[in-house]
Amino acid sequence: MLNRIFNWVRRFILLFGSLGVLMSILPSLITGVHARDRVYEQSDAPAERVAIIFGAGLRRDGSPTAMLRDRVSTGADLYFSGKVEKLLMSGDNRFVEYNEPEAMRQFALSVGVPDEAIVLDYAGRRTYDTCYRAKAIFGLDSALLVTQRFHLPRALFLCNMLGVETQGVEAANCYWNGSPFVWNVREFFATIAAFLDLYVSSPSPVLGDPEPMFVD
Repeated sequence: MLNRIFNWVRRFILLFGSLGVLMSILPSLITGVHARDRVYEQSDAPAERVAIIFGAGLRRDGSPTAMLRDRVSTGADLYFSGKVEKLLMSGDNRFVEYNEPEAMRQFALSVGVPDEAIVLDYAGRRTYDTCYRAKAIFGLDSALLVTQRFHLPRALFLCNMLGVETQGVEAANCYWNGSPFVWNVREFFATIAAFLDLYVSSPSPVLGDPEPMFVD
């Protein structure tokens, strides 16, 4: 009798453990398939009116990290090549001394992007927030997304599910040489959190008055 109970409990644990593993892997599989035909190299990117550039942290002196410089540089190249008309730079500005969008703007200006081509989103605290606000605040229906390859599947999935039709452009200008393993592990858990945001909690980011980027 005890052996039967033990075997039943063991099977129960194995079953739910397997389901747990499957459910944790599924978000990454779904976003990977979704992004498969939506990621381009810079030279092959389709034309769009706007490229959205995601924040990626600042150094202690307030300047962009290497990863963030890579993203801004790629966005600038898209602008110079005529692929986009404007760059939406989205990042965190919860604290006076931490201003990602302004640091991104300053770097873009330093490489020659004109100020009138730059729009700042000061409440892009997370990828979810950036995608949500791109539609709700800045009135975008479509855009190019600029970030590193490991981040693109989640960013593309979130933006498309939140109403912004997007294609991705890999930031690969060799500024950044971080550990792919560390960032892929981080991205694995961030993708699970993104699915919870979309389908369970549906949080509302910081909003405000609409600021449409184009008035046609």
